[in-house]
Amino acid sequence: MATVMITGANRGIGLEFTRHYAADGWTVLATCRNPIAPGELATIEGDIQVHGLDVTNHAQVDRLARDLDGTAIDLLINNAGIYGPRGMDADGMDYAAWEDVLRTNTLAPLKVAAAFTGHVAASTERKLITISSIMASIAENSGGGEYIYRSSKAAVNMVMKSFAIDVASRDIVVAMFHPGWVQTDMGGPQAAIDVATSVDGLTKAIAGLSAADNGKFFNYDGSPLPW
Repeated sequence: MATVMITGANRGIGLEFTRHYAADGWTVLATCRNPIAPGELATIEGDIQVHGLDVTNHAQVDRLARDLDGTAIDLLINNAGIYGPRGMDADGMDYAAWEDVLRTNTLAPLKVAAAFTGHVAASTERKLITISSIMASIAENSGGGEYIYRSSKAAVNMVMKSFAIDVASRDIVVAMFHPGWVQTDMGGPQAAIDVATSVDGLTKAIAGLSAADNGKFFNYDGSPLPW
């Protein structure tokens, strides 16, 4: 059966991804910062291996890659992410917080992707997904503000577009997805859709990816999004 690795698997969209793929019979490599107390993740039935991973700690990323040497990963989902402080204007910007968000949302996905490229290339499916956001889209930015989160996701889209080109010769399909406005800790209770709706759409869209989709940006329902 296929194997999926999910970062930030202990809550929100990552938790629902874990639940979905485990129910479908996949082996799930679920990562979270505190594997000793993974919360609801520990209650999900299936072939789930929980691994400790702070995606911003590059030594940890490299160590986990070594620990999983020889494991083929059909699907890697870069899901871990943070929003950072909200509503900051240019005059009162918290630049230190911005750097933290960039480390998590932009640098970490590339580090994880690079460390596990061989694992993904050794698999059958060979897919690498990064959870981005519609807020990354320059064309769709009509509201302004939210400099920190917008820029971190726009940057990871560009990073992954370049990575997609660089690994295309290894038949790896790299794609970025907006999960929708989802009822999570980040999205809030007033968000438009629940996590089950988001992940149901995402998993169907991911399953349908082909080489022609390498480096592209999609909505959770599989429709293309503008850069």
